[in-house]
Amino acid sequence: MQPRRWQQAWREAVRDPRELLALLGLHELALGVSDAAAAQFPLRVPRGFVARMRRGDPQDPLLRQVLPLDEEMRPVPGFGLDAVGDGAAKAGQGVIHKYRGRALLVATGSCAVHCRYCFRRHFPYAEETAAAGGWAAALEVIGADASIEEVLLSGGDPLSLATAKLAELTEALRAIPHVRRLRIHTRLPVVLPERVDAELSQWLRALPWPVVVVIHANHANEFDASVDAAMRSLRDTGAVLLNQAVLLKGVNDSTDALSALSERGLTAGVLPYYLHQLDRVAGAAHFEVDDATALALHAALVAQQSGYLVPRLVREVAGDASKRPLTGDGDGRNRPPVA
Repeated sequence: MQPRRWQQAWREAVRDPRELLALLGLHELALGVSDAAAAQFPLRVPRGFVARMRRGDPQDPLLRQVLPLDEEMRPVPGFGLDAVGDGAAKAGQGVIHKYRGRALLVATGSCAVHCRYCFRRHFPYAEETAAAGGWAAALEVIGADASIEEVLLSGGDPLSLATAKLAELTEALRAIPHVRRLRIHTRLPVVLPERVDAELSQWLRALPWPVVVVIHANHANEFDASVDAAMRSLRDTGAVLLNQAVLLKGVNDSTDALSALSERGLTAGVLPYYLHQLDRVAGAAHFEVDDATALALHAALVAQQSGYLVPRLVREVAGDASKRPLTGDGDGRNRPPVA
């Protein structure tokens, strides 16, 4: 039997919060579901990801990441629409240029899963997508700035695009001599591992640059055999695999959870990269872990794990020249930047 194509799995994603709860035997939680939050930022979660959730557990860490709740609609001071200053860093159509030497392309607004803490949940994708006009405007910006050596594909999720569309972009990037590295930020190999198919692997293998794939998993339970297989296929292309996570209340705010995430990622061939303090986007305040707790958790992780299994605890500050390590002063501005 032929494996299901990833597009079919995408189409079959759960989009109704009450259907999601019914699948998990959690009908009673429906009273806490926010129709207003779901209308503002719709639920979308692949069924394979739902299958990794614990049936009957209202505190399941995977469920908590995707279920729209009434808490999202409460205005909280300090939480806004553009938490990380994307708008101010716009350099062209779908191009965000915050940090020296690298530029980020907002390749698409689509994603296979809608994480409730997403810092771009309010991003104007309709007007700010690099793919518009056949990438021409975005490529012009990159081509005109010889300091840009690394291109980051982001979104949305860049692997939401058809492989042929991705190949169109990278073929054009080949003509820019100062581009030396490609980085892909994606959640799809975790939430929709079917996406890592033979066509995608062939495209990655043929790229002329070193490729780093930064996946996004927040909890060890997000990994299963299908994700392991996807990671193995990615590694086989020669790509370096890293994981970035977000510290989330009720999801991974314990030393045991963070340690298990690093260890499970390593089993799949992925090393930890960043542990982000929550970007303060409107609708996500209920996920925030205070800085003192974050620092204590990270210190405990350092004491418990080998150094290569400890991600860097960072915060993104709008207008800063790089991510900043979190320190006791609360914003890391007294510390040197990190890449």
